[in-house]
Amino acid sequence: MSEVLVQLGTQGSAAVIQLARQSLDKVIKAKGPAAPMGFPETNYYLPLCLALLNREVRTAADCAYILEQAQKLDAGKPAAGGVHIPALGGVLNKGIATLLCEEVLAAVAVSEGQHPQPGYAGFLPDKLLRSLGLQLVDGRIAGIAVILGPAADEDKAVEMIRQFQTNSIVCLLVGSAKGTSLKQQLENKKVELGLENYIVPLGEDYLSAIYAVNWAVRAALIYGGYKPGQWEGIAEYVRNRVPAVVVLLSHVDEVLVATGLGVLALGLPIITDLDVPQLGKIDTTLYEALVTEKDYKKIVSRCILTRGIKVKVAQVPVPVAYAAAFEGERVRKEQLYVEFGGKSGVSFEYLKTAGIEDIEDGAVKIVGPDIDALPKDVTAMPLAIVVEVAGRKMQKDFEPILERQIHRFVNYAQGIMHIGQRDMNWIRISREAFTKGFRLKHFGVILHAMLHQEFSAIVDKVQVTLFTGKQDVQRLLAEARRVYDERDERLSGMTDESVDTFYSCTLCQSFAPNHVCIITPERLGLCGAYSWLDGKAAFEINPTGPNQPVEKGTALDLRLGQWDRINQFFYERSNKTIEKVSMYSLMDAPQSSCGCFECILAVLPEVNGVMVVHRDFPGMTPCGMTFTTLAGSVGGGVQTPGFLGIGKLYVVSGKFISAEDGLKRLVWMPKELKELLKDKLVKRCQAIGEPALLDKIADETIATTVEEVAAYLEKVKHPVLDLAPLV
Repeated sequence: MSEVLVQLGTQGSAAVIQLARQSLDKVIKAKGPAAPMGFPETNYYLPLCLALLNREVRTAADCAYILEQAQKLDAGKPAAGGVHIPALGGVLNKGIATLLCEEVLAAVAVSEGQHPQPGYAGFLPDKLLRSLGLQLVDGRIAGIAVILGPAADEDKAVEMIRQFQTNSIVCLLVGSAKGTSLKQQLENKKVELGLENYIVPLGEDYLSAIYAVNWAVRAALIYGGYKPGQWEGIAEYVRNRVPAVVVLLSHVDEVLVATGLGVLALGLPIITDLDVPQLGKIDTTLYEALVTEKDYKKIVSRCILTRGIKVKVAQVPVPVAYAAAFEGERVRKEQLYVEFGGKSGVSFEYLKTAGIEDIEDGAVKIVGPDIDALPKDVTAMPLAIVVEVAGRKMQKDFEPILERQIHRFVNYAQGIMHIGQRDMNWIRISREAFTKGFRLKHFGVILHAMLHQEFSAIVDKVQVTLFTGKQDVQRLLAEARRVYDERDERLSGMTDESVDTFYSCTLCQSFAPNHVCIITPERLGLCGAYSWLDGKAAFEINPTGPNQPVEKGTALDLRLGQWDRINQFFYERSNKTIEKVSMYSLMDAPQSSCGCFECILAVLPEVNGVMVVHRDFPGMTPCGMTFTTLAGSVGGGVQTPGFLGIGKLYVVSGKFISAEDGLKRLVWMPKELKELLKDKLVKRCQAIGEPALLDKIADETIATTVEEVAAYLEKVKHPVLDLAPLV
């Protein structure tokens, strides 16, 4: 490594350690050593400190301990637990010391109300990482770019960000220089920010970069199954499995060099537009460590190459940018050119199977006026999107699966908003998209291209017809609704007993190596995104992919839901860490959890029942833990009897912990989740002969402690009172 970088890094680490010591001394002097310290909505306290040093930092005194360890690393001595990185003559330890001190400084900033800064996200909560888990493993998010500093000018800023978005890379924005920030540059050019647009500003100061670092190490704790203090495994996990890269623009100083040494120690490369000494592959990185790229048109491709990010770019011939990064984009009223459905009128989408000889592949027909024929004062039209697909392996059961993708495929187009599905959709086209040439035919172009790209194994031909005449739309809507009802009836009759084969999902093993999901007709994947039919279709599309058919084999215990071939599959695919699994039990060999779960099911032994909480609930639960705290005990691909990650719709399944008496055991759930599932819960309560059960299930407006839950159960005579002991 260049002597200049070593010298600057040494100066930077010393400066950060000194600043952290001064800041912490002020806190201790003003509030005492017991002053609380920490970040909101995390089970990992100060995540980097916990991950590397196995220290739960709760107070200012705990922070003082961290600074002592950082001082050791800066002096070339191993920290607690043997933390020491020999690469590059040990200089990277100064970087680790810098990161630890920066996390302490960030905690001080939070405690003083200085973070998050207005308009910035600041610390990223655990639930955000969990909610993005599926997108990271299925490729919708290809990687993470942590961008420090502003671009050379606003046009280059937009050009670079659009390239990141087009390649499905989430951008975390940090820092300001020369009187501006990348956030300000993008806002000046009217670029929409926010996670839904793959652009998240963390903070205007460079200290906020630590929020990206401690987000990365949490991936190893949440998904990788690593325990605090297993620092070598955690660093290896970040290097090999977290597709992140750092982009340093416009400005560098000794503190940023020291921070960069810490980033390199964790295996994340740095791309910069500055004239700095470059650094090839080192022991901690997969490829080059520090690369200069002055051409903003090449920065994104350089990031992808240097980090080894695998990008799936959809080639769709439409006049607007097309990528997963635009899926969450909103077209607001002031941006609107035309809309369909919602409150403005009738709109629906309907996909059906056709004969091979009956349709023309790639044909897009428009029956009625196009959007360029609208009168100036009209901004709404009726719309029917009818998609006909043909294929030798196409099955009617796959129709709703392909139809659901219309929402995603249309949303990938920049300037197009799609909400809902079936006859409850709402579509908007922005004035900017219209000006660039987007017309109704492009809906057909998108659907033809993407259905072929993602479902080529079962789809041979795609034809799309768009109807805009009111009479045509109403006539076709009656046919579509009849088919919707037929599908629902057919699917509702499927049970676990009606099939001999379940489907696996090992998609999350890229993040949680030992985790396996088994999906049945009555139990969807814990992420909530994959049903049994999704697994079946996915296997047809990719026979060697993460969704494999698993024959049940011989029943070992039907009450628990154990079969010999399911157990054998689990043992083999969990890297021989799980020997048996019960599909219907919470207490006896339950399924493992990866970290992407929508909800957590937990036993409340004091009341002989169970509670369920979804990841968006921020409050305390009767088990004495928040969702975040619970999730820290459940993920990582391990079995945890009494605790289980689930998809929210599993709560209304006939097989919901049926080995433990099912829904009759449920005694508490958040009010929001109860309202979300209300209609389905009412039907399930009636089906089990307990029509009044829903009102007997407590929520946070009734009880927040197990004692309050117990009192409520007695008051309403909840059926759990008459059940056999659970433990």
